[in-house]
Amino acid sequence: MKTRLVHWFKFSSPQNFYFLAGRLWPWFAALAGILMVVGLWISFFVAPTDAQQGQGYRIIFVHVPASQMSMFIYIVMAAWAGLGLAFNTRLSGMMASALAPTGALFAFLSLVTGALWGKPMWGAWWVWDARLTSTLILLFLYLGFLALQSSIDDPRRADKACAVLALVGVVNVPIIYFSVKWWNTLHQGASVSLTAAPSMAVPMLWGMLIMVFAFWMYTIAAALARVRNIILDRERHTEWVKHAVE
Repeated sequence: MKTRLVHWFKFSSPQNFYFLAGRLWPWFAALAGILMVVGLWISFFVAPTDAQQGQGYRIIFVHVPASQMSMFIYIVMAAWAGLGLAFNTRLSGMMASALAPTGALFAFLSLVTGALWGKPMWGAWWVWDARLTSTLILLFLYLGFLALQSSIDDPRRADKACAVLALVGVVNVPIIYFSVKWWNTLHQGASVSLTAAPSMAVPMLWGMLIMVFAFWMYTIAAALARVRNIILDRERHTEWVKHAVE
């Protein structure tokens, strides 16, 4: 067991992780593409029309996975940031930086698709609903993380400053998740639960689950591809990088 731990621990080195990420990210990208095609086909051509919301409900097949991933990515980003602060590891800050753009993308996509769904359902593009407002704050946290990262020239100092922001901002995630239970909001509750039967037709459920997995695969592929560029940029003065880019 100890030997296995030592074997995996070697990938905490940016140099070793660079080559591991290079082998893995194309596979995750391929899975993301396949799952996205299948998920969208089921969502828009196989899943039945909703009895109450009509065809407009189909936006949830993009909205729900984007919303889930925007929250989950921030939690993972904060975890990497916390590891970086606790153990002063270089790779941790790089991974947090690699995840932030994808998280910001999904938070933005969540708000846009939510607005597209909300207009026909609520009669308004935007309402100051608890979940919508807290998701908007999440987008600002992502943008603040990216702005802070780019405003500090020293990458290690930038990692520490961004880690503090990430750890403080992670408090917003449970607020987003539980907002529909804590406050009287327009936003509907979860349609899928681990403790109860799903409140949607089977084709709808399959479309939703496949899209969620597609977004997962995309997130992993994008983070691995992006962290390789970050590693190359930060380690550009080392000998191994000079050989790797030749």
